[in-house]
Order: sequence, then structure tokens, then C-alpha cells
Amino acid sequence: MLLLNCNVLHVNGHFVPNLTIGAPVIESLRKHTKAYLDCHLMVTNPLDYVEPLAKAGASGFTFHVEVSKDNWQQLIQEIKSKGMKAGVALKPGTPIEEVYALVESENPVEMVLVMTVEPGFGGQKFMTETMDKVRKLRQKYPSLDIEVDGGLGPSTIDAAASAGANCIVAGSSVFGAPEPSEVISVLRKSVEEAQLNS
Repeated sequence: MLLLNCNVLHVNGHFVPNLTIGAPVIESLRKHTKAYLDCHLMVTNPLDYVEPLAKAGASGFTFHVEVSKDNWQQLIQEIKSKGMKAGVALKPGTPIEEVYALVESENPVEMVLVMTVEPGFGGQKFMTETMDKVRKLRQKYPSLDIEVDGGLGPSTIDAAASAGANCIVAGSSVFGAPEPSEVISVLRKSVEEAQLNS
């Protein structure tokens, strides 16, 4: 799955210190594309962003398990009631078991995002140890969408794809490439081949 990933970050630095794309940019993009706009919120208060992002035209809304332990059920309900797909993300140091309840709930998330770098800044080195989480998820939930984000490019895609990731977020490796379309082709081919061989 090729996604346009829009990281929406809290401006006051509670979860990560910088802001990239917010609802106004999503609204502007939506006017020009029918692409799936995947919004990954690295914020301490994701519930506050559900309505604005839904109105702006977001397709998916991914929140962090670390900040939603007390209200994830309400959050999933709100996201889905606004017509978006719900996803949950976890940082590299968060145990994978923390997302199991959200996947197994009566009203489950539809995607789990395994961060393969510490969230907040692009251009970081891919953390290969996070692939154990992807493998565990794929083994436990064969049909779940599993996304990886951070340090993904031609040299790391095979590790992520063979571990079971089927949704790839690539920023620096695509936008910093002389031929971005070639990098996208390499990423897509690796995921497609891994899925055929699984």
C-alpha cells in the first residue's frame, strides 16, 4: 500500500518538539487528490484532532498508545464515527503487547504503526531491533495492516517487508533521492514480493 503520510505534531512540544503538517494542509491536499491521507498524530491529546482532521479530509487517523491508555476506546469510536480508519502507533521502546487489546477489541484499530526510529525528526537511522515487533504482530494477526515509519529506504526495506510490514512510510529516502520514483518502485517491489512469499 502506498500512502501519503501526514505527520501531525503537537506544536507545544509535549510529545515531540516540532510541527509538520496540520489540518489546513490536509484540506489543501484533499482538494487535489483522492489518495489515502494517512495522518500519524504524535500528540498528547489526539482526541482534540479527530474532528478537525476529519473535516479536512483525512483518510486515516493514527494515535500513539503511549498517550491514550485511558481513552483509546473512545478515541477509536470517535475516529471511526467521523469516517476515518483508526490506527495505533508505538515508539521503539514500548512493548508490543500494549497494542494487543486495541487490535482485539470489539471495535478494533485497523492498523498498527511500529515506529522504527524515535518519533519527531526525519533522517534517523532505522532500528533493526523493532522488526521483532513486526514479526510478532504478523504472526499473531495475519491480516492486520502493519505500518513501519522511520529510516525506511532501499537498504532497509527488505528487513521490514520480510518481517511482515505491508504499509511503508518513507520520507528522506524518497524526497532526498535524485529519482524519487525509482526509490518508490524499489520499496513497493520489496513489499509485494514479501507478501507473495509469505
